[in-house]
Amino acid sequence: MNETLRVAFNKYENQIIVPLGIMPLAKRKLSELSGGELQRVAIAHCLQQDVELYLLDEPSAYLDAEQRLILSKVIRDFIEQKDATALIIDHDLLFIDYISDRLIIFDGSPAVNGLITGPFEMEEGMNRFLEGLNITLRRDHETNRPRVNKTNSQIDMEQKSTRKYYYG
Repeated sequence: MNETLRVAFNKYENQIIVPLGIMPLAKRKLSELSGGELQRVAIAHCLQQDVELYLLDEPSAYLDAEQRLILSKVIRDFIEQKDATALIIDHDLLFIDYISDRLIIFDGSPAVNGLITGPFEMEEGMNRFLEGLNITLRRDHETNRPRVNKTNSQIDMEQKSTRKYYYG
């Protein structure tokens, strides 16, 4: 695996290798890694490339909640430091909330029809997207983490009445 991540180990150890917990995996074969371990190695391999645009398809797959938070911070910080752009496709709403500045919304039926709108600034894009799902998000007062409101709760109804599906 060292050859797979040679650039990352040499150039981005503190930005990628350490925070993604890849150091303990270095002496193992790729075929011996779990899904989450392999996912982290694949992301590190992607990020070590010297490009202006990074494409990541569901980078949060196979990762637990804590790893997703760490990954979102690693990707955001890395992309900002390199002054690059990342196009990230993911189905984890909270991961998208942590990592995104802007959203492109895809709607329709797979392999039948589709509509692409955006890009939107985060608030407008999330409001449009969440309205389509008929759910609202708020920030937890203690942890500051995003939380999906219970359908028809007082907070949910208040946010929907003002069409502020994203953080009221």
